[in-house]
Amino acid sequence: MTNSDAAVLDDTLVSCLEARLSQLLRAERTDTLTLEGRFEITRISAALSGRPGPAPRAILMSGLQGAGKTTLARALEEAGFRRLCPDEEMFRRYGHYGRDFPRGQFRVREAPVLKGIALELQELLAAGHEVVVDHGFWTPEERSKWTATVMEAGGEPVLIYLPVPHEVRWNRIRKRNEQSLVDANSIEFNEEDLLRHAGRFCPPTDDEPHIVYDGHPENVLAALRRARPSMDGGPH
Repeated sequence: MTNSDAAVLDDTLVSCLEARLSQLLRAERTDTLTLEGRFEITRISAALSGRPGPAPRAILMSGLQGAGKTTLARALEEAGFRRLCPDEEMFRRYGHYGRDFPRGQFRVREAPVLKGIALELQELLAAGHEVVVDHGFWTPEERSKWTATVMEAGGEPVLIYLPVPHEVRWNRIRKRNEQSLVDANSIEFNEEDLLRHAGRFCPPTDDEPHIVYDGHPENVLAALRRARPSMDGGPH
């Protein structure tokens, strides 16, 4: 960014921002700072350092296997978002689930992968890039944790819920299973797996603001553009 690109802050605004930042830092020292407060610190600091503007967005998805997460994530990637995919990193590190490592070890092996993805997410957001995480986030606890990860890096979390009937998902998974030995995004599951996982899935409620995916990526992109009507460019 050149000097001509940066917004000029007048003395009154700078004074207000500095006063608010001081309040937030006091709250941080007394362990009373909220997650929103941490996000505000990042944005105020960016403004005071001459880097104002909208926060880069991180798309978090909530959906089961076969809901269309990777299809949507790839569409967002084509639109300029950086895509991070834990399943692809799992495949790169460990190979095929159930053949190259036991099925019961998935969660143990996934933990360090997710940690690395979270760090990469924060690095991309801090650099001003918009990101989509190609992952399911089944529970409010998971979503809250990753929301915090996004906001701590100065990003704006956007949650997208992908509700798809079991029959549709199972038909997709059956076809996808044929590619499970060679495709990192085609982990093999049987119908019993899907039913069991559905019992553990907690969809977002009104307490978690979200966009409902209707199967058309272009509608998600339109919703994201409407949320930033003043932006004439895409993600970077």
